[in-house]
Amino acid sequence: MSEGSRPAPPRWVEWVRSDPTYSMVTVGIDVLYAVAAVLLAHWTIAGDVREGNLGLYSWIFVPMVIGVLATRSMYRRKLNDSFLDEFEPVETSVAVAALATLTVMLLLVPQTPAGGVIGDHVRPGELVVRIWVFAAVLIPAVRLVRSLGNRFLRRRYRVGAPTLIVGSGPVVGQLITRMRQVPDYGLEPSGLLDADEPSGSGVLDVPYLGSLDNLEFAARATKAEELVIAPASMSDDQLARVAHRAQNLGMRVRVVPRVMDAVGIGTRIEHLGGVPLMVLGRVDPKGWQFAVKHALGRLIAAVGLLLISPVFIALALLVKLSSRGPIFFSQDRVGRDGEVFGCLKFRSMRPLDPAQAAFALQEGAAPGGVEGDDRRTTIGKIMRKTSLDELPQLINVLRGDMALVGPRPERPEYVEMFEMHVRRYGERHRVKAGITGWSQVHGLRGQTSIADRAEFDNYYIENWSLMLDLKILALTVLAVLKSAED
Repeated sequence: MSEGSRPAPPRWVEWVRSDPTYSMVTVGIDVLYAVAAVLLAHWTIAGDVREGNLGLYSWIFVPMVIGVLATRSMYRRKLNDSFLDEFEPVETSVAVAALATLTVMLLLVPQTPAGGVIGDHVRPGELVVRIWVFAAVLIPAVRLVRSLGNRFLRRRYRVGAPTLIVGSGPVVGQLITRMRQVPDYGLEPSGLLDADEPSGSGVLDVPYLGSLDNLEFAARATKAEELVIAPASMSDDQLARVAHRAQNLGMRVRVVPRVMDAVGIGTRIEHLGGVPLMVLGRVDPKGWQFAVKHALGRLIAAVGLLLISPVFIALALLVKLSSRGPIFFSQDRVGRDGEVFGCLKFRSMRPLDPAQAAFALQEGAAPGGVEGDDRRTTIGKIMRKTSLDELPQLINVLRGDMALVGPRPERPEYVEMFEMHVRRYGERHRVKAGITGWSQVHGLRGQTSIADRAEFDNYYIENWSLMLDLKILALTVLAVLKSAED
């Protein structure tokens, strides 16, 4: 659906999207389902707890869980609210709230020598465990529904917060591109502010609204709710004044750090007197954490090959019967530290005709997908659509050539070219190549922008954790349910 044909959002969508309504609705829904968890625990337990002290004190769980969720910043608006990112803090908050509720019960409700409660026939632990179980299912479930609803509304109606951008240069173009590529971020670029009109603003189709002196006018004209300050030619004092003025106008302000390539999710702010210092986190691809990652990867690959062996053998037979040629297709790819290895796939194409013309790669795109004439076999088309042709790379993981998660490896002849023309491309070779990666689960597969891939792959390396790997594997399961190729 094009921008011009996209339906206008209903009024209630705009109302719910913005704060404070969004936060109030989120808190209200969590309260509702926390109450439901307590009621279900009361209903399912043997014995009547509604009239006794135990039933009364069990309601402490509701404000407890809301309070703990608030301390984990679960009611703060974030870019791209993801259910997978929220799952762990929500479950931890529910468990902590249940433990706190049990502690209050044991301290305040009179106990019998047998461990029960005077006036009741139910043990506190039994009731709290039931509350915890119901809440641990209901609250994450409703947050999943909320996350899916947000994604649907943002993608269908582009209901992002109108956003002004201060600055000029490539970073501004990168910000605008990402806001438009990923509506899940919830930002809609509505205007540029800078001392001089940025070159290329017409190409980006975002209006230039003048210098920083025009902030109030631009905010009223665009109804901007957000301000993003990118690296600019103005002094730090000017940019700081702009940030304060924007906050006084009720806008949320975000700042792109000048050393943005070195800033990861583990970065924290400390203060030396009144001077803020940004402490940068460090990921060591040669450290023990990655050794654990690779050991677990090999174990998972071995177990996975054993479990899928019937499917693996069946696909091998179908490939052999589909056309002449080997079962596996091995292609030289570049891995960690620039080492070349043979990346395995199930062969999905008929052998190349020597008279066939060479394939020309589209400028700015990465190689991949169907290059040149379509020589895919019937089983090859199915395997590519479902990514089943990648299964032999589990053998690469066992051999130590690859990891389960990491940047996708590229052919040596393309690597040399990309390193000369794509910013920070070579830095992806700090880690082992992966079967799946951060860029792939964000749709950067096939003949997509190699600069975008390098950006996402370097983000993955600099913010790596086992939890991030698990998140990527979960997103991969969802991604393979979609067609990988047309």
